Amino acid sequence: MTNTPHPQCALELKSVRKNFGQSEIIRNTSLQVTGGERIAIIGPNGAGKSTLFNLISGRFQPTSGDILLKGESITRLKPYQINRRGLSRSFQITNIFHRLSVYENLRCAALWSLGYRYSFWQRLDGLKDAHQRAEQVLEQIGLQRRHSSIAGVLTYAEQRALEIGITIAGGADVILLDEPTAGMSRSESDAAVELIRKVSTGKTLLMVEHDMSVVFGLADRIAVLVYGELIACDIPANIRSNPAVQEAYLGGADASLSPARER
Repeated sequence: MTNTPHPQCALELKSVRKNFGQSEIIRNTSLQVTGGERIAIIGPNGAGKSTLFNLISGRFQPTSGDILLKGESITRLKPYQINRRGLSRSFQITNIFHRLSVYENLRCAALWSLGYRYSFWQRLDGLKDAHQRAEQVLEQIGLQRRHSSIAGVLTYAEQRALEIGITIAGGADVILLDEPTAGMSRSESDAAVELIRKVSTGKTLLMVEHDMSVVFGLADRIAVLVYGELIACDIPANIRSNPAVQEAYLGGADASLSPARER
């Protein structure tokens, strides 16, 4: 039996487990994400969704199992090393440079991927490719009018858009978004969905999200995590009608996974 990954597999989890002391948080989880695919991870509170993201992004190391990015193991790598291999992550809590401008946030994110390292001898103003990358992402996320605004004064929705911009400015082709619409109004959430759809085109997206309208509006497949175990991963229509998912996620076999249930 070969361990060679599927040639189109951008991200693969192989029998991943994570224990904290005697508590098993992630239980023998395996998942394959095809290049260019959008997968949403759903599950009740305490299911282990954030822990799973922390394992993939390198904040935690698995107790056992392996995680592969484009066919190569990243299980023992540090977060910055994983990022340099093309995986970028946003967080539940907005993670930006509050005292820098919107443009400066995006330029900082672009520098390393363009080959620039720490140097006291280079002026940032002369780095045309970094400038072009920042301007391009600024347009993608719709914050051109906020170009010179200090990031800390942006609205919450604008800060979340900026964080998504930072996530993609480094050129990553595998993107992890952790509850990207949390705390948003319906109109803000709808705008965020369109932004995510636009910026993730041609990229691989793995997303943790509680808003079912966002999940069903964006995901090619939905993975359901319950008590650290992946109980299903399928297209949205099949997940909606799956009795095991209804029972585990909503607490009753007669419940339905309606896009409007969680808001």
